[in-house]
Amino acid sequence: MEYDPIKRTLGNFFNQSPFLRKVFYHLLDWLLLRAWHIQKEARTWSKKAPENAFILDAGSGFGQYDYFLSSLNSKWRILAIDVKEEQVADCNSFFKEIGRPQVKFQVGDLTKYKAPDTYDLVLCVDVMEHILEDRKAFENYCSSLKKGGMLLISTPSDQGGSGIEEHADGEVQGFIDEHVRDGYPIEEIEEKILTAGFEIVEAKYSYGTPGKISWKLSMYLPMRVLGVSKLFLILLPFYYILTFPFCIALNYLDVHSNHRTGTGLIVKAWK
Repeated sequence: MEYDPIKRTLGNFFNQSPFLRKVFYHLLDWLLLRAWHIQKEARTWSKKAPENAFILDAGSGFGQYDYFLSSLNSKWRILAIDVKEEQVADCNSFFKEIGRPQVKFQVGDLTKYKAPDTYDLVLCVDVMEHILEDRKAFENYCSSLKKGGMLLISTPSDQGGSGIEEHADGEVQGFIDEHVRDGYPIEEIEEKILTAGFEIVEAKYSYGTPGKISWKLSMYLPMRVLGVSKLFLILLPFYYILTFPFCIALNYLDVHSNHRTGTGLIVKAWK
């Protein structure tokens, strides 16, 4: 499934004004389970973070996590890197318009970008599944962190995190075609991060049973229908009015439960 064109359509719709963009960010915060997990871990980190912390958002996308982090502490500086020039320019314009000059976006390749001993936190949300040379990216994250700095990752696991489907003709396809891997075995990502130079790694499953149901309701079904016809955008608000309360309850259960397995991984590592 071509996921990027759908994301671009939604982004263009909500990018008509700063108000709509903020609404979009808040909707993503509520609906996307990974945002729940990342925000929980970021809040925990923030309790001991330096007052003048410098954060790298490695693969910033729409910039919603930069908006969240800059809301936690206006003194933190954030550099957000993404490969898409149009998205970087758009984010720079938005954050300038809302008066957050401490957040900067730039075009960059995470397998090449390195700023030794610079950052207190490296955030990487749903990016590693798009990077073929993942070991190089992990090495760059480690090099770019200060001693004691933390890497925080959300990525699909090998338990079906890319929405793997087998069709009648025997073809196996992921929900998002842009992924270069279907997901990480938990032992593999731990090994790669430790080999990159990190001293401590903690990995846990997300998207357990509650999360998988929430993902089906909040992402999989709407994106599938949008992939068939963009006219579904008109009906999308009514769909979410019906499903929103269930998704919120399921997301809460997922974040506050320990999962023996799951289709996502939340990984923390310290230099």
